[in-house]
Amino acid sequence: MKYSRLTKEQFEELHKEFINFLATQSITAEEWDNLKTNKPELAEIELDVFSDLIWEGALNKAKYLEHVSPQSIHLFALNDTHMHLIGIKIKNKEDLTTKEGFNWLRNNLMNDNVEFVQAKKDYSDDSHIDKFTLIKQGAVITKGELYKYMYKLIN
Repeated sequence: MKYSRLTKEQFEELHKEFINFLATQSITAEEWDNLKTNKPELAEIELDVFSDLIWEGALNKAKYLEHVSPQSIHLFALNDTHMHLIGIKIKNKEDLTTKEGFNWLRNNLMNDNVEFVQAKKDYSDDSHIDKFTLIKQGAVITKGELYKYMYKLIN
Protein backbone atom coordinates (compact mmCIF):
# COMPACT_ATOMS: atom_id res chain seq x y z
CA MET A 1 0.00 0.00 0.00
CA LYS A 2 1.43 3.32 -1.06
CA TYR A 3 -0.72 5.71 1.00
CA SER A 4 -3.15 4.73 3.74
CA ARG A 5 -6.42 2.91 3.88
CA LEU A 6 -9.49 5.07 3.69
CA THR A 7 -11.52 5.39 6.86
CA LYS A 8 -14.85 3.63 7.29
CA GLU A 9 -16.57 6.98 6.77
CA GLN A 10 -14.64 7.59 3.55
CA PHE A 11 -15.55 4.12 2.27
CA GLU A 12 -19.20 4.85 3.06
CA GLU A 13 -18.98 8.14 1.12
CA LEU A 14 -17.40 6.32 -1.82
CA HIS A 15 -19.75 3.33 -1.72
CA LYS A 16 -20.81 3.63 -5.39
CA GLU A 17 -17.23 4.09 -6.54
CA PHE A 18 -16.19 1.02 -4.57
CA ILE A 19 -18.95 -1.05 -6.19
CA ASN A 20 -17.72 0.12 -9.61
CA PHE A 21 -14.17 -0.74 -8.61
CA LEU A 22 -15.23 -4.26 -7.62
CA ALA A 23 -17.11 -4.58 -10.90
CA THR A 24 -13.93 -3.73 -12.83
CA GLN A 25 -12.33 -6.61 -10.92
CA SER A 26 -15.30 -8.83 -11.97
CA ILE A 27 -16.31 -9.20 -8.31
CA THR A 28 -20.06 -9.36 -7.67
CA ALA A 29 -21.73 -8.37 -4.40
CA GLU A 30 -22.14 -12.05 -3.53
CA GLU A 31 -18.48 -12.76 -4.30
CA TRP A 32 -17.44 -9.73 -2.20
CA ASP A 33 -19.42 -11.02 0.79
CA ASN A 34 -17.85 -14.45 0.30
CA LEU A 35 -14.37 -12.90 0.03
CA LYS A 36 -14.82 -10.93 3.26
CA THR A 37 -15.95 -14.06 5.11
CA ASN A 38 -13.68 -16.74 3.68
CA LYS A 39 -10.60 -14.86 2.46
CA PRO A 40 -10.36 -11.69 4.55
CA GLU A 41 -6.71 -11.19 3.57
CA LEU A 42 -7.76 -10.86 -0.09
CA ALA A 43 -10.58 -8.50 0.86
CA GLU A 44 -8.03 -6.38 2.74
CA ILE A 45 -5.87 -6.21 -0.40
CA GLU A 46 -8.85 -5.01 -2.45
CA LEU A 47 -9.59 -2.31 0.15
CA ASP A 48 -5.96 -1.19 0.04
CA VAL A 49 -5.83 -1.09 -3.78
CA PHE A 50 -9.05 0.95 -3.88
CA SER A 51 -7.70 3.32 -1.20
CA ASP A 52 -4.53 3.92 -3.19
CA LEU A 53 -6.53 4.60 -6.35
CA ILE A 54 -8.65 7.19 -4.55
CA TRP A 55 -5.60 8.86 -2.97
CA GLU A 56 -3.78 8.89 -6.31
CA GLY A 57 -6.75 10.62 -7.96
CA ALA A 58 -7.10 13.17 -5.17
CA LEU A 59 -3.38 13.96 -5.15
CA ASN A 60 -3.37 14.34 -8.94
CA LYS A 61 -6.10 16.97 -8.70
CA ALA A 62 -4.79 18.78 -5.61
CA LYS A 63 -3.48 22.28 -6.36
CA TYR A 64 -3.40 23.75 -2.84
CA LEU A 65 -2.94 22.52 0.73
CA GLU A 66 -3.50 24.38 4.00
CA HIS A 67 -2.31 23.49 7.46
CA VAL A 68 -3.61 25.60 10.33
CA SER A 69 -2.26 25.24 13.85
CA PRO A 70 -2.81 27.49 16.88
CA GLN A 71 0.17 29.79 16.15
CA SER A 72 0.77 29.33 12.41
CA ILE A 73 -0.73 28.77 9.00
CA HIS A 74 1.10 27.02 6.17
CA LEU A 75 -0.33 27.56 2.68
CA PHE A 76 1.04 25.43 -0.16
CA ALA A 77 0.65 25.90 -3.90
CA LEU A 78 1.35 22.55 -5.55
CA ASN A 79 3.10 23.27 -8.84
CA ASP A 80 4.35 20.73 -11.40
CA THR A 81 7.94 20.58 -10.16
CA HIS A 82 7.80 22.16 -6.70
CA MET A 83 5.67 23.50 -3.87
CA HIS A 84 5.50 27.14 -2.93
CA LEU A 85 4.90 27.84 0.75
CA ILE A 86 3.49 30.92 2.39
CA GLY A 87 3.98 30.65 6.13
CA ILE A 88 2.22 32.90 8.63
CA LYS A 89 3.27 32.86 12.25
CA ILE A 90 1.81 34.85 15.10
CA LYS A 91 3.80 35.74 18.21
CA ASN A 92 0.91 36.38 20.59
CA LYS A 93 -1.60 34.13 22.35
CA GLU A 94 -4.29 34.15 19.67
CA ASP A 95 -5.37 30.70 18.45
CA LEU A 96 -5.67 30.61 14.67
CA THR A 97 -7.74 27.41 14.81
CA THR A 98 -10.63 29.37 16.35
CA LYS A 99 -12.92 31.81 14.59
CA GLU A 100 -11.84 34.57 16.97
CA GLY A 101 -8.14 33.93 16.40
CA PHE A 102 -8.53 33.82 12.63
CA ASN A 103 -10.56 37.04 12.71
CA TRP A 104 -7.81 38.65 14.79
CA LEU A 105 -5.29 37.67 12.12
CA ARG A 106 -7.50 38.97 9.32
CA ASN A 107 -7.83 42.33 11.09
CA ASN A 108 -4.14 42.56 12.09
CA LEU A 109 -2.16 41.27 9.10
CA MET A 110 0.33 44.12 9.34
CA ASN A 111 0.73 43.85 13.13
CA ASP A 112 4.26 43.34 14.46
CA ASN A 113 3.04 40.06 15.99
CA VAL A 114 2.50 38.58 12.51
CA GLU A 115 5.40 37.16 10.48
CA PHE A 116 5.28 36.05 6.86
CA VAL A 117 7.77 33.74 5.14
CA GLN A 118 7.89 32.26 1.67
CA ALA A 119 9.79 29.24 0.44
CA LYS A 120 10.07 26.97 -2.56
CA LYS A 121 10.74 23.26 -2.27
CA ASP A 122 11.36 20.90 -5.16
CA TYR A 123 9.55 17.59 -4.97
CA SER A 124 11.39 14.39 -4.25
CA ASP A 125 11.18 11.56 -6.78
CA ASP A 126 7.49 11.13 -5.90
CA SER A 127 5.50 14.36 -5.62
CA HIS A 128 2.41 12.46 -4.49
CA ILE A 129 4.24 11.09 -1.45
CA ASP A 130 5.44 14.62 -0.63
CA LYS A 131 1.85 15.91 -0.78
CA PHE A 132 0.48 12.91 1.13
CA THR A 133 3.07 13.43 3.89
CA LEU A 134 1.74 16.96 4.41
CA ILE A 135 -1.82 15.62 4.54
CA LYS A 136 -0.81 13.01 7.13
CA GLN A 137 0.67 15.87 9.17
CA GLY A 138 -2.68 17.68 9.16
CA ALA A 139 -2.86 19.64 5.89
CA VAL A 140 -6.10 19.64 3.93
CA ILE A 141 -6.71 20.01 0.20
CA THR A 142 -8.31 23.37 -0.62
CA LYS A 143 -9.25 25.54 -3.59
CA GLY A 144 -6.49 27.96 -2.63
CA GLU A 145 -8.49 31.09 -1.83
CA LEU A 146 -6.46 31.91 1.28
CA TYR A 147 -3.17 31.16 -0.51
CA LYS A 148 -4.10 33.44 -3.42
CA TYR A 149 -5.19 36.24 -1.08
CA MET A 150 -1.99 36.06 0.98
CA TYR A 151 0.18 35.78 -2.14
CA LYS A 152 -1.29 39.03 -3.52
CA LEU A 153 -0.91 40.69 -0.14
CA ILE A 154 2.79 39.94 0.34
CA ASN A 155 4.04 40.06 -3.27
